Amino acid sequence: MTHPFHIVDVFAERPYAGNQLAVVTHADDLSDETMQQIATEMNFSETTFVYTAPERDGGHRVRIFTPAREIAFAGHPILGTAWVIREQIAPGSSAPVRLNLAVGQVPVTFETAADEAETAWFQAPQVTSGATCGREPVAAALGISPDDIETTPPIQQMTAGISAMIVPLRSLDALRRCKLDLDVFAPLARQGFPSLVYLFCRETHHARNDLCVRFFFEAHGVREDPATGNGAAFLGAYLLEHPILPGSSLSLRIEQGYEMNRPSLVRLRAGTADGTPEVSVGGRVIPVIQGDLL
Repeated sequence: MTHPFHIVDVFAERPYAGNQLAVVTHADDLSDETMQQIATEMNFSETTFVYTAPERDGGHRVRIFTPAREIAFAGHPILGTAWVIREQIAPGSSAPVRLNLAVGQVPVTFETAADEAETAWFQAPQVTSGATCGREPVAAALGISPDDIETTPPIQQMTAGISAMIVPLRSLDALRRCKLDLDVFAPLARQGFPSLVYLFCRETHHARNDLCVRFFFEAHGVREDPATGNGAAFLGAYLLEHPILPGSSLSLRIEQGYEMNRPSLVRLRAGTADGTPEVSVGGRVIPVIQGDLL
């Protein structure tokens, strides 16, 4: 069986921006070990593998690997993989593309704006809030002062398949100075806090945007994401629980990736329906490379 692959930039407003994703199709005969080796070779934050035929529920089975391990949920792989499925596996369909992930089925829809720019959207699985943490140990692990971190809302762990820590910062300057030190973070890890840290502030590079964020995670050392969909989903649930922004529903433009020279734009919608939180994350998908694995 041949294994075509596609590289797409997700949450990108132009090619070679946003977050890179490699999508390998017709992955039915690939072993877990081979998938991991391919993801390590690609060396993007995630690589996805799509099985050939839809499953009985109409969803496409998809597995997500970082360079270090398989994970259950990640945002930009959902959008980028759905785009590739629509273009290469189920062309011409206007129905939502349904991905069967380890966290369950996630539908992806596509909206076209007046300027003809298309945005892909996924509705996040249920996000649960967890333990909170003091400012001092987190500030030390990030190389900043505790005074750089907001006192309210809290630093809090959020979970949907995987977990991340949400850290509210006071300024763009503080955001720029952050760098995760895993050795200093180790005592927090022993307490059960994940070494995935999503930082945000209300100061932005561009006035049109609402928040600026960064995301650090561990994969063969510390890596940084230029755009993070699952982090935005965590943030949406967090902001519904800690309403520091006006309004009972949110529609936000989130900028990311400037420190990496890969500017990104993540869209976030969050609100409640019949008392249940609903969070959706969107962004553009731009294809840049296609080929075949040898």
